[in-house]
Amino acid sequence: MEILELAWIFEWLNENLLVPIVGDGEFGILVRNLILACSVFGLLSLIALCLVWWERKVSAHIQQRFGPMMTGWHGILQTVADAVKLIQKEDIVPALADRKVFFWAPVICFVCAFAAYIVIPFGDGLIVSDLNVGILYIIAITTFTIISLMMAGWGSNNKYALLGGMRSAAQAVSYEVPMALSILGVVMVTGSMSMQEIVKAQSAWYGFHWNIFFQPLGFVIYVIAATAEANRTPFDLPEAEQELVAGFNIEYSGMKFAMFFLAEFVNMFTVSAIATTVFLGGWNGPWLPSWFWFLIKTLGMVFLFMVFRWTYPRLRVDQLMEFAWKVLLPLAFLNILWVGLYEEVFSKW
Repeated sequence: MEILELAWIFEWLNENLLVPIVGDGEFGILVRNLILACSVFGLLSLIALCLVWWERKVSAHIQQRFGPMMTGWHGILQTVADAVKLIQKEDIVPALADRKVFFWAPVICFVCAFAAYIVIPFGDGLIVSDLNVGILYIIAITTFTIISLMMAGWGSNNKYALLGGMRSAAQAVSYEVPMALSILGVVMVTGSMSMQEIVKAQSAWYGFHWNIFFQPLGFVIYVIAATAEANRTPFDLPEAEQELVAGFNIEYSGMKFAMFFLAEFVNMFTVSAIATTVFLGGWNGPWLPSWFWFLIKTLGMVFLFMVFRWTYPRLRVDQLMEFAWKVLLPLAFLNILWVGLYEEVFSKW
């Protein structure tokens, strides 16, 4: 492994610094896992803050304006100032709210967004745990985000918040099916649900063996469904300001609102990282370190989602549901049929 690989650095720190200090027993393993979790948490928090600033600049250029400019270089510290402001705000709980449900909803939302990164490979060997059912784990753990939004709507004791939570649940159920089927086509070709194995299967031919070239329809289905899963425009019906005056998070303020806000950007980075891993070859690339290629491809997908938000108008609820069940789902089954025929017939020639 190259000396520039972050995995090599982490391995060296683990063997020469952490193991001599905390030992190699159960307590040592617990401490090292805690340090690793805090490192990933810090990285995700930094990424989320950078994405907030980046989206403001992208939207500003699309709308032919400057965006934040005064706080730091090109407004780069504006997000930090907003974060400090949210931390200082009073945590208000409605008098008739279900206090326990109201409290735990943003916590579950952010923790589930964070937990998905256990199996996402940031580079060659740079992964917390290479589960043999990694892609299934991600689909399962991200579903809990929808439960948290339902909890936020119910616990707020507000009709607009409840409608936003119900919309979110309906949208997630509708679009998670075609998204899972689009990934299933890749699993059929690879023969494994391990994220590492999926990336390694795309390592040949210097990029021409990426799954996007063999399953372009599956990639398009995934991008559309992932946009809906991340509650991004044009599928941001749970937060429709014109109808629901902010939706499920209307009663939240301060740090609880910040957790929902950051979870949205972490989820956007998550679906982009999955697209990179499953369809765009993951960390594979020439010359440069593997983690660099992974970040470049993932940020490219993030930029695509940002362009979607500031380009397309929001759909109606009935259009949202009809598109999922009458368009995306049949196309997803068609993609599965094509992959099955290819594996059984054409791949043997």
